[in-house]
Amino acid sequence: MAVNYASKYAPQVDERFKTEALSQGAVNSDYDFIGVETVNVYSVPVVAMNDYKTSGANRYGEPDELGNEVQEMTLTQDRSFTFTIDRKSRDDTQMTLEAGKALRRQIDEVVIPEIDTYRFKKICEGAAFALETAVTKENAYESFLDVQEGLDDLEAPQGGRICYCASSYHKKIKLDDSFTKKGDMATQISIKGLVGEVDGVPVVKVPKNRLPEGVEFFITNPAATTAPQKLVDYVTHDNPPGISGWLVEGRVRYDAFVLNSKKTAIGVCKAPTT
Repeated sequence: MAVNYASKYAPQVDERFKTEALSQGAVNSDYDFIGVETVNVYSVPVVAMNDYKTSGANRYGEPDELGNEVQEMTLTQDRSFTFTIDRKSRDDTQMTLEAGKALRRQIDEVVIPEIDTYRFKKICEGAAFALETAVTKENAYESFLDVQEGLDDLEAPQGGRICYCASSYHKKIKLDDSFTKKGDMATQISIKGLVGEVDGVPVVKVPKNRLPEGVEFFITNPAATTAPQKLVDYVTHDNPPGISGWLVEGRVRYDAFVLNSKKTAIGVCKAPTT
């Protein structure tokens, strides 16, 4: 006679590892999109200097009429997700298919990484300075200094800068003798093996798949990029019509805009295009 062995499922879920939101420190929310989907930002140009003349009518030079430039920021990202959990599926898996936990998992593993990836893409696209070089463990620190120099020459503020780097670049700079022996963090590196700051700039290590292809690192100032989240709406419906169980829905409207007058605060280092 056949024997039917009992089966048992553990109540603990084998959760995947996840990385928290990383882009918040690279952006600001200074502009109010409440009630609108488009915000216009004005910037005003300056005029050139003249040689003062000691005679004539226009001694200061020919006056120019100041104009202005308008940057139109319109939200483009309107994203959503939905899934159902049948009551039988929940009851017969020892409650591991629980709607609230499933929603949290969706936010952590899908929504947050998507927003991070989009923001980083827009920041790198808007960079005023770009260094194209093949970064190795021999020139990782030099590449960082080159981007810093590029931003300095554009007169970007030195305070408030923050660097986001790929894990591969993080590895290279830790192996770069010119950094570990001469950089600001030389002593800490030898003791802790950490790269938390380079030349006074905080460094955040980012999973490579959240950065644009080929980008080793970028340095920015949060004042340069505004990243509104117009709508963040997550709803769990208990026994909605036609479903014995739960219907989970989510919608996020967001975008990121590099300000025309502040893009000089962004520098990116990326692999040469082939």
